[in-house]
Amino acid sequence: MRFIHLFLVGYAILAIGALLALWQLDILRRVAPVWIIVGILAVIGVGIMLSVSSGKPAISEEVQR
Repeated sequence: MRFIHLFLVGYAILAIGALLALWQLDILRRVAPVWIIVGILAVIGVGIMLSVSSGKPAISEEVQR
């Protein structure tokens, strides 16, 4: 498994844990479902951006003529 995938899986587990904690504290009951969906999409987007930015950069070789 590549590092980027492992990072994304770990971030998803962290986000699910935070969501479950908010659910257990009954905080999600006071929030409209639309804002919960918007928050979940934002967390997924941040996770993808972090996993892509933490990946190994592609090294390109410059051809000297």
